[in-house]
Amino acid sequence: MDFSGGGGGATLSEMYQSARRLLLSARDGVARVERLASAPASSSYSASAPPVGAPDPAGAEAVRREVAQIQGLCAQMDRLWRSIPAKGQRDLWKRKVEQLSEEVDSLKETLDKHSLRQRKRILEAKERAELFERANGESSHVLQIFDDEAQAMQSARTSSRVLDEAYETGVAILHKYSDQRDRLKSAQRKALDVLNTVGLSNSVLKLIEKRHRVDKRIAYGGMIITVVLMVAFWRWTH
Repeated sequence: MDFSGGGGGATLSEMYQSARRLLLSARDGVARVERLASAPASSSYSASAPPVGAPDPAGAEAVRREVAQIQGLCAQMDRLWRSIPAKGQRDLWKRKVEQLSEEVDSLKETLDKHSLRQRKRILEAKERAELFERANGESSHVLQIFDDEAQAMQSARTSSRVLDEAYETGVAILHKYSDQRDRLKSAQRKALDVLNTVGLSNSVLKLIEKRHRVDKRIAYGGMIITVVLMVAFWRWTH
């Protein structure tokens, strides 16, 4: 069911679809901006793209405009879903809009952190360049230091990724050990149950055997008494 904001405006479903398309585009833009910023620095560039390893302010600004559009659509949708008469539809659209708002807020936070890192890197690079230029006036040394720093950052990122993979592997191994421990505990409980059952069966067998011996003695005693009584009766009658 579609709901419009009145006055021939876009429906709630159309707004939601537009916001989802913008969100996908903004995600791609953030990934592209971060990829350009994290790649090793290079002096090659073209007129349509920034040099690899350099910030992309135009791309970041385009993503910010998309994020702002999504937030505006979320605000409009937040007003529209509240006017839906059916509670089921209203709750459904409430969850959709809230989830979309959380996703765009997370994307905006990622973009803000990226911009903050870029400003910090530019400021630090400018300060280092000024420091080394005052020291010896040779820009070639500054460029070499920038290259070395980029390589060091790339090595740090690689090391961090290797550590993350090692951590995930360790967690998986621990989970396997935990599963094996649970299976061993289950087997131990079953073995104890079997032993308990066997012990109970032995007790029952011993009790039956004892009862059998008593029954035999009673039977033999009864037979002897019967024979004695019969002999005594025979002698008394004869």
